[in-house]
Amino acid sequence: MYDVIILGAGPAGLSAAIYTGRAKLSTLVLESAMVGGNAGITDLIENYPGFPQGINGSELMTLFMRQAENCGAEIRYDEALDLEAVAEGIKVKTSSGELQARAVLVATGARRKALEVAGEQEYLGRGVSYCATCDGAFFKNCPVAVVGGGDSAVKEALYLSDIASQVYLIHRREGFRANQTAVERMRANDRITLKLNKVVDSIEGDPGGVKRVLLKDVVNGGIEALSVEGIFVSVGMVPAIGFLGNRLATDNGYIVVDDRLMTSMPGVFAAGDICSKKVRQVATAVGDGALAGVTITEYLKE
Repeated sequence: MYDVIILGAGPAGLSAAIYTGRAKLSTLVLESAMVGGNAGITDLIENYPGFPQGINGSELMTLFMRQAENCGAEIRYDEALDLEAVAEGIKVKTSSGELQARAVLVATGARRKALEVAGEQEYLGRGVSYCATCDGAFFKNCPVAVVGGGDSAVKEALYLSDIASQVYLIHRREGFRANQTAVERMRANDRITLKLNKVVDSIEGDPGGVKRVLLKDVVNGGIEALSVEGIFVSVGMVPAIGFLGNRLATDNGYIVVDDRLMTSMPGVFAAGDICSKKVRQVATAVGDGALAGVTITEYLKE
Protein backbone atom coordinates (compact mmCIF):
# COMPACT_ATOMS: atom_id res chain seq x y z
CA MET A 1 0.00 0.00 0.00
CA TYR A 2 1.48 3.33 -1.12
CA ASP A 3 0.26 6.70 0.01
CA VAL A 4 0.37 7.97 -3.59
CA ILE A 5 0.76 6.33 -6.97
CA ILE A 6 1.49 8.73 -9.82
CA LEU A 7 0.81 7.58 -13.37
CA GLY A 8 3.26 9.26 -15.72
CA ALA A 9 6.81 10.56 -15.26
CA GLY A 10 6.47 13.79 -17.23
CA PRO A 11 6.80 17.33 -15.85
CA ALA A 12 3.47 17.15 -13.97
CA GLY A 13 4.01 13.71 -12.46
CA LEU A 14 7.60 14.33 -11.39
CA SER A 15 6.76 17.74 -9.93
CA ALA A 16 3.97 16.18 -7.87
CA ALA A 17 6.36 13.42 -6.74
CA ILE A 18 8.78 16.06 -5.44
CA TYR A 19 6.04 17.56 -3.28
CA THR A 20 4.58 14.29 -1.99
CA GLY A 21 8.05 12.91 -1.38
CA ARG A 22 9.03 15.97 0.66
CA ALA A 23 5.79 15.52 2.62
CA LYS A 24 7.07 12.04 3.58
CA LEU A 25 4.30 10.26 1.69
CA SER A 26 5.33 6.91 0.20
CA THR A 27 5.26 7.75 -3.51
CA LEU A 28 5.48 5.46 -6.53
CA VAL A 29 5.73 6.89 -10.06
CA LEU A 30 4.75 4.51 -12.86
CA GLU A 31 6.02 5.26 -16.38
CA SER A 32 5.09 3.08 -19.36
CA ALA A 33 7.52 4.50 -21.91
CA MET A 34 10.24 7.03 -21.08
CA VAL A 35 10.79 9.54 -18.30
CA GLY A 36 9.96 13.07 -19.35
CA GLY A 37 7.10 12.40 -21.74
CA ASN A 38 6.86 14.83 -24.66
CA ALA A 39 9.15 17.28 -22.87
CA GLY A 40 11.83 14.61 -22.72
CA ILE A 41 11.95 14.26 -26.50
CA THR A 42 12.09 18.00 -27.18
CA ASP A 43 15.45 19.10 -28.49
CA LEU A 44 15.41 22.60 -27.01
CA ILE A 45 13.05 24.11 -24.44
CA GLU A 46 13.45 27.88 -24.58
CA ASN A 47 10.54 29.14 -22.46
CA TYR A 48 11.04 27.33 -19.15
CA PRO A 49 12.19 29.85 -16.49
CA GLY A 50 15.70 29.60 -15.15
CA PHE A 51 17.47 28.64 -18.38
CA PRO A 52 18.23 31.84 -20.35
CA GLN A 53 19.89 29.93 -23.20
CA GLY A 54 17.28 27.17 -23.21
CA ILE A 55 17.85 23.56 -22.19
CA ASN A 56 17.61 20.15 -23.86
CA GLY A 57 14.33 18.48 -22.86
CA SER A 58 15.91 15.17 -21.94
CA GLU A 59 18.46 16.92 -19.73
CA LEU A 60 15.76 18.93 -17.96
CA MET A 61 13.59 15.87 -17.33
CA THR A 62 16.57 13.92 -16.00
CA LEU A 63 17.06 16.69 -13.44
CA PHE A 64 13.35 16.46 -12.54
CA MET A 65 13.68 12.69 -12.07
CA ARG A 66 16.78 12.95 -9.88
CA GLN A 67 15.12 15.56 -7.70
CA ALA A 68 12.01 13.39 -7.27
CA GLU A 69 14.17 10.40 -6.31
CA ASN A 70 16.19 12.55 -3.90
CA CYS A 71 12.89 13.48 -2.23
CA GLY A 72 12.07 9.80 -1.71
CA ALA A 73 9.91 8.93 -4.72
CA GLU A 74 10.29 5.51 -6.33
CA ILE A 75 10.18 5.42 -10.15
CA ARG A 76 9.21 2.18 -11.86
CA TYR A 77 8.69 1.27 -15.52
CA ASP A 78 5.25 -0.29 -15.74
CA GLU A 79 2.00 0.41 -17.60
CA ALA A 80 -1.24 1.23 -15.82
CA LEU A 81 -4.19 -0.66 -17.27
CA ASP A 82 -7.11 0.33 -15.03
CA LEU A 83 -8.16 2.04 -11.80
CA GLU A 84 -10.73 0.77 -9.31
CA ALA A 85 -12.04 2.28 -6.09
CA VAL A 86 -11.78 -0.20 -3.20
CA ALA A 87 -12.38 0.07 0.54
CA GLU A 88 -8.71 0.78 1.27
CA GLY A 89 -8.32 3.43 -1.46
CA ILE A 90 -7.55 2.95 -5.15
CA LYS A 91 -6.45 -0.26 -6.82
CA VAL A 92 -4.13 0.23 -9.82
CA LYS A 93 -3.99 -2.64 -12.27
CA THR A 94 -0.73 -2.73 -14.22
CA SER A 95 0.88 -4.92 -16.83
CA SER A 96 2.83 -6.69 -14.08
CA GLY A 97 0.17 -7.01 -11.37
CA GLU A 98 -1.92 -4.97 -8.95
CA LEU A 99 -0.96 -2.12 -6.62
CA GLN A 100 -2.90 -0.08 -4.08
CA ALA A 101 -2.65 3.50 -2.95
CA ARG A 102 -4.56 5.88 -0.72
CA ALA A 103 -4.57 8.39 -3.63
CA VAL A 104 -3.70 8.31 -7.32
CA LEU A 105 -2.55 11.07 -9.65
CA VAL A 106 -3.16 10.59 -13.39
CA ALA A 107 -0.47 12.50 -15.29
CA THR A 108 -0.17 10.39 -18.43
CA GLY A 109 -0.19 13.42 -20.74
CA ALA A 110 -1.01 13.28 -24.42
CA ARG A 111 0.46 11.57 -27.47
CA ARG A 112 0.94 12.68 -31.05
CA LYS A 113 -2.11 12.49 -33.30
CA ALA A 114 -1.90 10.37 -36.46
CA LEU A 115 -2.69 11.66 -39.96
CA GLU A 116 -4.80 8.56 -40.72
CA VAL A 117 -3.82 8.46 -44.39
CA ALA A 118 -2.83 5.57 -46.63
CA GLY A 119 0.72 4.39 -46.01
CA GLU A 120 1.10 5.96 -42.55
CA GLN A 121 0.87 2.75 -40.56
CA GLU A 122 2.53 0.69 -43.27
CA TYR A 123 5.70 2.80 -43.11
CA LEU A 124 5.70 3.49 -39.37
CA GLY A 125 9.30 3.06 -38.27
CA ARG A 126 10.43 2.91 -41.91
CA GLY A 127 10.23 6.61 -42.66
CA VAL A 128 7.13 7.69 -40.74
CA SER A 129 7.92 9.11 -37.29
CA TYR A 130 6.24 11.18 -34.59
CA CYS A 131 9.48 12.39 -32.95
CA ALA A 132 12.27 14.26 -34.75
CA THR A 133 14.66 14.19 -31.80
CA CYS A 134 14.17 10.42 -31.50
CA ASP A 135 14.56 9.51 -35.18
CA GLY A 136 16.07 12.52 -36.94
CA ALA A 137 19.61 11.09 -36.92
CA PHE A 138 18.48 8.29 -39.25
CA PHE A 139 17.89 10.85 -42.01
CA LYS A 140 21.25 12.58 -42.20
CA ASN A 141 21.63 14.29 -45.60
CA CYS A 142 18.23 12.99 -46.73
CA PRO A 143 15.15 15.02 -47.74
CA VAL A 144 12.37 14.88 -45.16
CA ALA A 145 8.96 16.43 -44.51
CA VAL A 146 7.34 17.75 -41.35
CA VAL A 147 3.54 17.97 -41.16
CA GLY A 148 1.90 20.59 -38.95
CA GLY A 149 1.71 24.30 -38.17
CA GLY A 150 2.08 24.54 -34.39
CA ASP A 151 5.06 25.03 -32.11
CA SER A 152 6.11 21.38 -32.22
CA ALA A 153 6.08 21.21 -36.01
CA VAL A 154 8.12 24.39 -36.43
CA LYS A 155 10.64 23.32 -33.79
CA GLU A 156 11.02 19.92 -35.44
CA ALA A 157 11.58 21.53 -38.85
CA LEU A 158 14.31 23.74 -37.36
CA TYR A 159 15.89 20.77 -35.59
CA LEU A 160 15.89 18.63 -38.73
CA SER A 161 17.36 21.43 -40.85
CA ASP A 162 20.72 20.72 -39.18
CA ILE A 163 20.50 17.03 -40.12
CA ALA A 164 18.55 16.56 -43.35
CA SER A 165 19.54 17.77 -46.81
CA GLN A 166 16.17 19.51 -47.19
CA VAL A 167 13.12 19.93 -44.94
CA TYR A 168 9.62 20.50 -46.32
CA LEU A 169 7.10 21.93 -43.87
CA ILE A 170 3.59 20.89 -44.91
CA HIS A 171 0.74 22.94 -43.46
CA ARG A 172 -2.93 23.09 -44.39
CA ARG A 173 -3.06 26.90 -43.96
CA GLU A 174 -0.92 29.91 -44.78
CA GLY A 175 -0.70 31.20 -41.21
CA PHE A 176 0.97 29.48 -38.28
CA ARG A 177 -0.20 28.97 -34.70
CA ALA A 178 3.41 28.62 -33.60
CA ASN A 179 5.48 31.17 -31.71
CA GLN A 180 6.31 33.95 -34.17
CA THR A 181 9.99 34.08 -33.20
CA ALA A 182 10.35 30.44 -34.19
CA VAL A 183 8.33 31.03 -37.37
CA GLU A 184 10.65 33.86 -38.40
CA ARG A 185 13.69 31.64 -37.82
CA MET A 186 12.08 28.95 -39.94
CA ARG A 187 11.27 31.33 -42.81
CA ALA A 188 14.86 32.56 -42.80
CA ASN A 189 16.30 29.04 -42.97
CA ASP A 190 17.27 28.17 -46.55
CA ARG A 191 17.08 24.43 -45.83
CA ILE A 192 13.36 24.66 -45.04
CA THR A 193 10.81 24.90 -47.84
CA LEU A 194 7.20 25.71 -46.96
CA LYS A 195 4.37 23.77 -48.57
CA LEU A 196 1.33 25.78 -47.51
CA ASN A 197 -2.37 25.18 -48.12
CA LYS A 198 -1.58 21.50 -48.59
CA VAL A 199 -2.42 18.29 -46.77
CA VAL A 200 -0.95 14.81 -46.98
CA ASP A 201 -3.06 12.63 -49.27
CA SER A 202 -0.99 9.46 -48.97
CA ILE A 203 2.50 8.14 -48.20
CA GLU A 204 4.25 5.86 -50.69
CA GLY A 205 7.45 3.84 -50.74
CA ASP A 206 9.03 0.45 -51.30
CA PRO A 207 10.23 -2.36 -49.00
CA GLY A 208 13.13 -0.13 -47.96
CA GLY A 209 10.88 2.63 -46.63
CA VAL A 210 9.22 5.93 -47.55
CA LYS A 211 10.07 7.38 -50.97
CA ARG A 212 7.47 10.10 -51.51
CA VAL A 213 4.44 11.80 -50.10
CA LEU A 214 1.46 12.90 -52.17
CA LEU A 215 0.14 16.35 -51.26
CA LYS A 216 -3.32 17.67 -51.99
CA ASP A 217 -3.83 21.41 -52.46
CA VAL A 218 -6.77 22.50 -50.27
CA VAL A 219 -7.53 25.41 -52.62
CA ASN A 220 -7.63 23.80 -56.06
CA GLY A 221 -7.48 20.09 -55.25
CA GLY A 222 -4.28 19.55 -57.23
CA ILE A 223 -1.94 16.68 -56.34
CA GLU A 224 1.82 17.11 -55.94
CA ALA A 225 4.36 14.31 -55.46
CA LEU A 226 7.15 15.21 -53.04
CA SER A 227 10.26 13.01 -52.91
CA VAL A 228 11.27 12.44 -49.28
CA GLU A 229 12.71 9.59 -47.26
CA GLY A 230 11.17 10.59 -43.95
CA ILE A 231 7.97 12.22 -42.77
CA PHE A 232 7.55 13.58 -39.25
CA VAL A 233 3.95 14.01 -38.11
CA SER A 234 3.20 16.86 -35.70
CA VAL A 235 -0.48 17.73 -36.13
CA GLY A 236 -1.62 17.90 -32.53
CA MET A 237 -2.11 15.70 -29.51
CA VAL A 238 -4.68 13.26 -28.16
CA PRO A 239 -4.99 12.50 -24.42
CA ALA A 240 -3.42 9.23 -23.24
CA ILE A 241 -6.52 8.16 -21.39
CA GLY A 242 -7.65 5.01 -23.19
CA PHE A 243 -6.75 2.74 -20.27
CA LEU A 244 -9.36 4.44 -18.08
CA GLY A 245 -12.39 3.73 -20.22
CA ASN A 246 -15.34 5.72 -18.87
CA ARG A 247 -14.25 5.73 -15.24
CA LEU A 248 -13.59 9.48 -15.11
CA ALA A 249 -15.60 12.47 -16.37
CA THR A 250 -14.03 13.99 -19.49
CA ASP A 251 -14.44 16.91 -21.88
CA ASN A 252 -13.41 16.20 -25.49
CA GLY A 253 -11.37 13.28 -24.18
CA TYR A 254 -9.51 15.27 -21.51
CA ILE A 255 -10.09 14.67 -17.78
CA VAL A 256 -12.29 17.20 -15.97
CA VAL A 257 -10.94 18.31 -12.57
CA ASP A 258 -12.03 20.75 -9.85
CA ASP A 259 -9.91 23.54 -8.37
CA ARG A 260 -8.02 20.97 -6.29
CA LEU A 261 -7.35 18.83 -9.40
CA MET A 262 -9.69 16.12 -8.07
CA THR A 263 -11.43 14.05 -10.73
CA SER A 264 -14.94 12.61 -10.59
CA MET A 265 -13.56 9.58 -8.68
CA PRO A 266 -12.75 10.41 -5.02
CA GLY A 267 -9.07 9.93 -4.30
CA VAL A 268 -8.07 10.22 -7.96
CA PHE A 269 -6.46 13.46 -9.12
CA ALA A 270 -5.20 14.54 -12.55
CA ALA A 271 -2.53 17.02 -13.64
CA GLY A 272 -0.76 18.27 -16.76
CA ASP A 273 -1.66 17.78 -20.40
CA ILE A 274 -4.22 15.06 -19.62
CA CYS A 275 -6.53 17.69 -18.10
CA SER A 276 -9.13 19.80 -19.88
CA LYS A 277 -7.34 23.17 -20.06
CA LYS A 278 -6.36 25.96 -22.45
CA VAL A 279 -2.55 25.96 -22.18
CA ARG A 280 -0.27 22.91 -22.31
CA GLN A 281 3.34 23.84 -21.61
CA VAL A 282 6.11 22.46 -19.39
CA ALA A 283 5.64 25.41 -17.03
CA THR A 284 1.88 24.84 -16.67
CA ALA A 285 2.42 21.10 -16.16
CA VAL A 286 4.89 21.85 -13.37
CA GLY A 287 2.34 24.19 -11.78
CA ASP A 288 -0.30 21.48 -11.98
CA GLY A 289 2.08 18.97 -10.45
CA ALA A 290 2.92 21.28 -7.56
CA LEU A 291 -0.77 21.95 -6.88
CA ALA A 292 -1.58 18.24 -7.10
CA GLY A 293 1.21 17.38 -4.68
CA VAL A 294 -0.06 19.90 -2.13
CA THR A 295 -3.75 19.01 -2.47
CA ILE A 296 -3.07 15.25 -2.33
CA THR A 297 -1.10 15.79 0.87
CA GLU A 298 -3.99 17.78 2.34
CA TYR A 299 -6.52 15.19 1.15
CA LEU A 300 -4.67 12.34 2.86
CA LYS A 301 -4.37 14.33 6.09
CA GLU A 302 -8.12 14.94 6.01
